Amino acid sequence: MSQSLLEALSPILQHIASVDISAPSTAEELNATLPIESELLRTIKSLVVHGINNGELTPRGEEGMRYGRLSKAVEASLGFSIDAVHMTGPGPGHTHPTGEIDLCFALSGDPRFDGEPPGWVVKAPGSWHVPTVTGGEMAILYFLPEGAIQFGPRPE
Repeated sequence: MSQSLLEALSPILQHIASVDISAPSTAEELNATLPIESELLRTIKSLVVHGINNGELTPRGEEGMRYGRLSKAVEASLGFSIDAVHMTGPGPGHTHPTGEIDLCFALSGDPRFDGEPPGWVVKAPGSWHVPTVTGGEMAILYFLPEGAIQFGPRPE
């Protein structure tokens, strides 16, 4: 399953590798060019749901926040690490040294990720947050440039 999901993600990786993650309009641009209702993203969601349901994609964690690594930041993933998270609440606070691009799929209810509806959410380099899903259940693919992430409290 993971290999077919990685193959399906190839055009997304090609696209996000070319965006300016620090630009405030990046999430809006991604939502316009790679909309959540597109055939490509419907296919990816189906693969993600299958991987969650069979336990392969999110084998770690506990109810409310299960996660797993799809790829380290390697040449084949164009320098992004890719993590999958199945969430219904808050996760651990962290900083994004090189930014973070999130692809958020609604699974039940009317979920929001950090207040944003399903689709693309982009965190600029140097930003910090406690990732939080409210109003339902989401599957999220996290794309981290260079795999860079620092868990812990908000830096002073």
